[in-house]
Amino acid sequence: MGEIVELTASDGHTLSAYKAAPDGTPKGGVVVIQEIFGVNEHIRDVADGFATEGYLAIAPALFDRAERGVELGYGPDDREKGMVTRGLVDWDDTVKDTIAAREAVASAGKVGIVGYCYGGTVAWLGACKGGFDAASGYYGGGIHQNLDLNAGCPVELHFGSEDQGIPLENVDLIRNAKPDVAIYIYDGAGHGFVCDLRPSYDPEATKTARARTLEFFSQHLG
Repeated sequence: MGEIVELTASDGHTLSAYKAAPDGTPKGGVVVIQEIFGVNEHIRDVADGFATEGYLAIAPALFDRAERGVELGYGPDDREKGMVTRGLVDWDDTVKDTIAAREAVASAGKVGIVGYCYGGTVAWLGACKGGFDAASGYYGGGIHQNLDLNAGCPVELHFGSEDQGIPLENVDLIRNAKPDVAIYIYDGAGHGFVCDLRPSYDPEATKTARARTLEFFSQHLG
């Protein structure tokens, strides 16, 4: 469904992105932010899914600043590579690349951001610094460390109750600091519960969360 395009950030950095267009006139745009595993098969499928729902979707390769073409699986070595690569990319640069992706689909109308894992934190940063119209973040482990920022758009966040990397105390920090943010907890779900390529995949939680995100985007994007 999609194609690989090239984006240019405000500092001149070029990065690749996977772009998926809907049939007919788009309802709006959606920037899909990767996990630590790059713009892999799962993230491309997610972008295709939003395109199927009528949005012009784009998934920027945020690791291109450290290494171009990073596309990982979900084994232990992949995880280690993803963690190391993530550490090589500055958060401010990530926001620049996210804004470049937003600009690339702005012709579709209002633009939302959705992110998973690493991308969940990026979705929060995008909501605060990226000029988006709505943000939906999934299991972003760094959000509680960025509560000095304020969102410039409506935000909803999704977490699994059994996420070993994000204790519910951290979610409570977010809830207490940002009462306007809608927070959903999925009982029994672990980290990465939306990804059907991971052992933690939870189809029921995924179905519910996806419906919430689509309703949220319908309300705020069109």
